[in-house]
Amino acid sequence: MLENRGPHMIENDYTPLSALDIFVKDLGIVSQEGSSRKVPLHVSNGAHQLFLSGSAAGWGRIDDSSVVKVYETLTGVKVEGKHHALSKKFVLDSLPPEWPTNPIEDIISLNQKSSKTLVVLDDDPTGTQTVHDLDVLAEWSIESLVEQFGKRSKCFFILTNSRSMSPTKASELIKEICSNLSAAAKTVDNAKYTVVLRGDSTLRGHFPEEADAAVSVIGEVDAWIICPFFLQGGRYTIMDVHYVADGDSLIPAGETEFAKDASFGYRSSNLREWVEEKTGGRINAGSVASISIELLRVGGPRAICEHLCSLKKGSTCIVNAASERDMAVFAAGMIEAEIKGKSFLCRTAASFVSTRVGIKPKAPVLPLDLMLSRERIGGLIVVGSYVPKTTRQVEELLVQRGHALKMIEVLVNKVAESSVEEREQEINQVADMANVYLKSGKDTLILTSRQLLVGKNASESLVINCKVSSALVEIVRRITTRPRYILAKGGITSSDLATKALEVKRAKIVGQALAGIPLWQLGPESKHPGIPYIVFPGNVGDNNAIAEVVKNWTHPGRLSTKELLINAEKGGYAIGAFNVYNLEGVMAVVAAAEEQRSPAILQIHPSAFKQGGAPLVASCIFAAEQASVPITVHFDHGNSKQELLEILELGFDSIMADGSHLSFKENIAYTKYLADLAHSKNLMIEAELGRLSGTEDDLTVEDYLARLTDVNQANEFIDSTGIDFLAVCIGNVHGTYPASGPNLRLDLLKDIYALTSKRGVHLVLHGASGLHKDIIEECVKRGVRKFNVNTEVRKAYMGSLTKTEKDVVNVMTSAKEAMKVVVAEKMHLFGSAGKA
Repeated sequence: MLENRGPHMIENDYTPLSALDIFVKDLGIVSQEGSSRKVPLHVSNGAHQLFLSGSAAGWGRIDDSSVVKVYETLTGVKVEGKHHALSKKFVLDSLPPEWPTNPIEDIISLNQKSSKTLVVLDDDPTGTQTVHDLDVLAEWSIESLVEQFGKRSKCFFILTNSRSMSPTKASELIKEICSNLSAAAKTVDNAKYTVVLRGDSTLRGHFPEEADAAVSVIGEVDAWIICPFFLQGGRYTIMDVHYVADGDSLIPAGETEFAKDASFGYRSSNLREWVEEKTGGRINAGSVASISIELLRVGGPRAICEHLCSLKKGSTCIVNAASERDMAVFAAGMIEAEIKGKSFLCRTAASFVSTRVGIKPKAPVLPLDLMLSRERIGGLIVVGSYVPKTTRQVEELLVQRGHALKMIEVLVNKVAESSVEEREQEINQVADMANVYLKSGKDTLILTSRQLLVGKNASESLVINCKVSSALVEIVRRITTRPRYILAKGGITSSDLATKALEVKRAKIVGQALAGIPLWQLGPESKHPGIPYIVFPGNVGDNNAIAEVVKNWTHPGRLSTKELLINAEKGGYAIGAFNVYNLEGVMAVVAAAEEQRSPAILQIHPSAFKQGGAPLVASCIFAAEQASVPITVHFDHGNSKQELLEILELGFDSIMADGSHLSFKENIAYTKYLADLAHSKNLMIEAELGRLSGTEDDLTVEDYLARLTDVNQANEFIDSTGIDFLAVCIGNVHGTYPASGPNLRLDLLKDIYALTSKRGVHLVLHGASGLHKDIIEECVKRGVRKFNVNTEVRKAYMGSLTKTEKDVVNVMTSAKEAMKVVVAEKMHLFGSAGKA
């Protein structure tokens, strides 16, 4: 009865100090039955007599829990009442108003007075989730630490990854690091520092083992500071109880999925009792000091300083906090206490570090902030975390981005329980597939199968975790393609991949990819120097978090032709639109663009389309998608409405509706009709006003039919049609210019540009073949942003065919190289080289 009813009664009440009337009544019944049957029931009789004696002595209902104490004494099991889930809004609103001023500027000022460096020993890489512009070291040689202390930075991180180790190995590691820190500090003008043991914010990790190890080297401190508050992770400490936010509720940490961790599980949500639990009773809950939210919000930094200074040496002190302001008030008070000579060893979450250093938050970092190359390579996403939140996030990632990424599942039973041969086969197969997917430009998700394998005890579970993690390390190590970015999900996973697979020794913490999700740039010694490395904690973010980050960091796809020309307008250069007729021409343009780091336009003329059809268009689109520089695909001189209606469905980025052979009014009607259709499909449209003479692809316009662009007509034409680009006629011609050379009306071009630039319409010049460098430069100055090139590239192709080649492959290679030389030369003339 004691075993079953005691815990049951307690767990269904708010606190052990509740009335246990039914329990006591049952005790009386059992005692009476035992007496009538002459069966001695010593425990029941003793418990019942204890209650009756207490009541006779004046005990009230609140003292009935003495019965439970009998159960606890007999069984050795501590009975705790459950803390109910609370309304987050109600709880936070019920707290006193925050300290009226933000101490962050005071913290910055105090840090200038204090000579101490904050050295954060991070048991996994996720501790960098609130800081930016700091270094993180993955090795801790005395030489490296001397260099770091020499920088006089206020803070740096050392990645220990100790959460993946046994308690003994973790302790040895902390002793080694602290010994090296001590030696390095003495070398650099006896530098002073405070050690922070950054632990997982849901109370998991090697505590008190790591703290004991640190103190054994650095000496006894005035107090251990326990501060797991972490706003971005929804972690609050209120009235000494640590809560985890779940939607609109606050759940006591001991009742969450994190407390059931196979290696670092715990029962207590009250931090005083958590300290007693984790220390095995060495530190009694009653002896643990506490800084309340009331003290933070009413007393401010000075009261915190006084409280810390009053602690008995060797104390343990927990910190309540429900906001970043609370954290800043505590940090300011702690620095003041340090200036007065007090020393502390901190076991904290990430929020403490950023406020203690005085780091102001900044917006999430995006690829544009890092000038990330547009190279068409996929990003690598590696998921090793098994917490249910991770599984939900991965499921949402596949819902939102499954169409755009490739998933490879690592079978955990094969890498953790099967033979060496099967394990090796699984690792090689995953790495080979990942290489193929990344090269093809696909974001690639490597995911451990979701069936969690656990051992018979914590140590066996840790061994399984290590086998899985080492398999992921081997997979990433064998991936030879440099990804666009790497996202590692889970603390141990992200640490092992960084240090073991990518061979990182030092990285720069750039900021966050999303709130609470650190973003590093890897150091020069790593396998992929400078690559963005997203350290994604297992317990951070809502269900959409991974999907949102991947969406932000995936390759943005092809720019539109309009975006290319907008960039050209901003940069004061022009882009070449090169007519292509076959695969060699397509490859020549793309190869030249990639070598010259230039944007370019693949352009298909109606005559080429009649020969190559949809396959020619498809090859252009595929080449543009795979290119490492911005390439778009444009249909040139569409003078047939029926043909253009077909073209609109083939995947072009832009089209030219050429109504130059029509009257002015007919040209407007023709162009507007097609512009409306094109814009409805997000295609940009070019039109021509005036008419060029000359020959292009066997289409000839005689000189007497040519006419220049009229500025006044251009004004009406743009307003009436809504075009995006305007091809102008200023004396330019299709094909070869006469022996006397080109005679361009640059004054007319200047007037047209003055008109079109106000309307965001870009100018196009057909007939760029044969134009001298000086003329091209003048045209660019006067607003030409797209030059059409055909004749010179065709001549290079035809000229290559006169060479004696033994095989068709050699003919193709020779033709491609000849065209590439012309294309590259034009890119330099237009000023687009180096602009991708």
